[in-house]
Amino acid sequence: MAAMQHGSARPLLLARWLFIVAALVVAIVAVGGITRLTESGLSITEWKPVTGALPPLTDAQWQAEFEAYKRIPQYIEVNGPAGMTLADYKFIYFWEWVHRLLARLIGVAFALPLAWFWIKRQIPDGYKPRLLALLALGGLQGVVGWWMVTSGLNADSADRVSHFRLAAHLLVALATLAGLVWTALDMRALARGEAPARLTRFGLLTLMALTLQLLFGAFVAGERAGYVAGAGWFNWDAWPLMQGRFFPDGVDWSRGVLHAVVYDPYLIHFIHRWWAWVVVALLIVLARKAKAVGQRPAAIAVHSAFGTQILLGIATVMTGVALWVAVLHQFVGALLVAATAWAVHAIGRKG
Repeated sequence: MAAMQHGSARPLLLARWLFIVAALVVAIVAVGGITRLTESGLSITEWKPVTGALPPLTDAQWQAEFEAYKRIPQYIEVNGPAGMTLADYKFIYFWEWVHRLLARLIGVAFALPLAWFWIKRQIPDGYKPRLLALLALGGLQGVVGWWMVTSGLNADSADRVSHFRLAAHLLVALATLAGLVWTALDMRALARGEAPARLTRFGLLTLMALTLQLLFGAFVAGERAGYVAGAGWFNWDAWPLMQGRFFPDGVDWSRGVLHAVVYDPYLIHFIHRWWAWVVVALLIVLARKAKAVGQRPAAIAVHSAFGTQILLGIATVMTGVALWVAVLHQFVGALLVAATAWAVHAIGRKG
């Protein structure tokens, strides 16, 4: 049975709103990739949720921001010795500022319409807690983002953020994206008088496998493990081999297997590279199941997303982590999460 709802509820309108917010989340994941790859994430050394919406507007303000940046390890150990200028600093500042501005925009784009729909009693019965949970996830994402940044500001940071905190930041964003897509699809079903979907065991298994792949993708980014396969534009030894070997030479086992799994860049890259095929196998089955229940568009979306993602992943390592190839890899990764949520939702429909 479909959930009971107020006569004024407008699930189709809410679905459209949630899809717009989901698109914004995909955009911020892509910008987050640019921020990471340009080493821009530590360029703003303070968290000012309100006043930080404006960038420096005068030369004095720019100098003050630059001086604050000069006190962190990334500048002292890397960019300072490399001769970073104020113009160079403005470039990395721009991308971090855009990233944070998009985060603020997403917060407003979710919170204000939610308040409006709530006041107008247009939210279907039973969905207020879920929408509040999504709002809380968005707030948590901001907190986790700053928690991540602080790990790169202290003297022991080794000029980078913690890859564990980076992974938490990415996974919260992608979990929010999946929740937005799932809830929007539930709203569309509700508008047609259908019951919301349930999460099946196979759907859960697929999502768990994909989450593990995304976790190691974040580890690859945080530990700069994408570079260990070999450098150079279209280096043919970088895939399927790593520096000419199937299993990479150079894994540090001295502190145990578990430490190597989560810290060693060679092993992290190897796991991310080959676990992907386990995920692909599950996604193929998921797509077939979605098609079998009459959701061919969801099946096409899954196939298109993982096929493109695999090609971009290979291109990323073969080009020595070329910026825009790697950014596209992260962008399509977000689209893959959305497509997977769609297909898992499809196979959980009761009709």
